[in-house]
Amino acid sequence: MENLTDKIQAIIEERFQEPDLEDCFLVEVILNNTKLEIYIDTDEGVSFKKCQKLSRAVEAYLDESLAIGEKYTLEVSSPGIGRPLKFKRQYPRNIGRKIKLQLKDGSKIEGKFIAMENNILTIESKGQKKKEVIKNEIEFESIESSKILITF
Repeated sequence: MENLTDKIQAIIEERFQEPDLEDCFLVEVILNNTKLEIYIDTDEGVSFKKCQKLSRAVEAYLDESLAIGEKYTLEVSSPGIGRPLKFKRQYPRNIGRKIKLQLKDGSKIEGKFIAMENNILTIESKGQKKKEVIKNEIEFESIESSKILITF
């Protein structure tokens, strides 16, 4: 299966050289039996047209090679709000949103992501006292994982 994932990644990276996909980058490829999920992103957001174009390229390969059989599910999309951020370049677009960070030292920080300069993220979180706001400055390298939280 790993060789198939490598082949699919190579197809995707080749398509990213095309003018209308050159701003895209690969976030993740998940292959589970006959279900293939591909997550792509851009600095400005992913359009349906980009997902469609990439899907057709991968679908052509899968139909020709029958690498995962004749019947399969292929999903090409942006990571979406519920998936963890994996790359530094995904962070700036999420400034202003609520974020949850798991740090490498085991601690957790949750709050409003207000800024990112160089390798420092600034997160505003509630303090112990009413109306107290704490500004946490977190080095990017100290982040184990992070996730944008949905707020209503």
